Amino acid sequence: MAADFAVALVAGLHADARRATVDRLLATVPDSVALHHDLSTAVQGTVVRTVRDAGGVFATGEAALVNDCACCALREDLVPELERLAEAGLTRLAVVELWDSVEPKAMAEVVASSGLKVTGVLTAVDPALLLPYLGNGDDLMEAGLAAAATDQRTVADTWARQLEYAPVLALVDSAEADDEDRALLAQLHPTARQVSVSSGDLADAALAGFDVEAAAAAQHPACALLPQEADEAGVGTYVWHARRPFHPERLYQALEDLTCAAARSRGRFWLADRPDSLLAWDAAGGALCVENAGPWLASLPDAAWELVPPVRRAAAALDWHPEHGDCCQHLVFTSPGLDREGLQQVLESCLLTDAEYAAGREAWKRLPPAFEHLLEV
Repeated sequence: MAADFAVALVAGLHADARRATVDRLLATVPDSVALHHDLSTAVQGTVVRTVRDAGGVFATGEAALVNDCACCALREDLVPELERLAEAGLTRLAVVELWDSVEPKAMAEVVASSGLKVTGVLTAVDPALLLPYLGNGDDLMEAGLAAAATDQRTVADTWARQLEYAPVLALVDSAEADDEDRALLAQLHPTARQVSVSSGDLADAALAGFDVEAAAAAQHPACALLPQEADEAGVGTYVWHARRPFHPERLYQALEDLTCAAARSRGRFWLADRPDSLLAWDAAGGALCVENAGPWLASLPDAAWELVPPVRRAAAALDWHPEHGDCCQHLVFTSPGLDREGLQQVLESCLLTDAEYAAGREAWKRLPPAFEHLLEV
């Protein structure tokens, strides 16, 4: 394979912005080609692949469905196609234009695990469409964007993950975008490099380099780089910390209010009846996903710490409590018109009272459970 062969992924539900980004890369990076797998044809049993350069499409093909899953077909077909391009030695940059609802994390990990060099992951954004997509709670299946018959994701949560994973956001010029849109984008992903699609920096961003392991760690609930407090152009980010665990029933009763209080919320939390479990909170578009992300480090024996990634141990050490270790509440809410005081009141009302807290962990475990069905695998 050519040593200088590079792969950049361009993702995003904003299809026009995504295509504009890919077109710009093809026009500015010499010896570049773009691969795209159209998953919309999966209902007919195939996935259509196109390969193009700045002059247009020069190769097409089909990949058969794998287990009735269009994304599985993409995984099986993408790497061999990239390897073929690399071995031919004529391509400097292969731009993988991901289909609408495909998330870049999975594809970046597939490409990197094959030994190919991923030099950039970009999510294309039309700032004027940021909030409408983030507030869209429709199922991907209803929107005609599902990647498999079992796909239960929504437009909003898919868009949020596409946006927050990529270290580079490729922005198209949009006359409809305003200061609120730009503030929301900056607060949702404050560490991202924002690059205009029309600027000369886009090619550099696609070739700058990408660390798959660091990107995964930045998204893991235990050590995610969550946004900080912010307030600009009517958009606010509220960061809430607490050391006491939640009362499961009171938190469950407040879920609808908390989920609908912000366009986007995420973080980690602690339930009294599950004191050893680190739980992930992920909400967008009025829908909440709660997942068990494994044990808190405080609940592990010392010998098990050597098996924990260093970034996880470092994150825990930064916020270690003498009694509870890394067990905590850390939730972040971002939205236009955010009601910080209202959120704080609801969240604090869900914590254990002084008497409940004083009863101790064994008593906490006997509290009526409320999250069983949300945490079913």
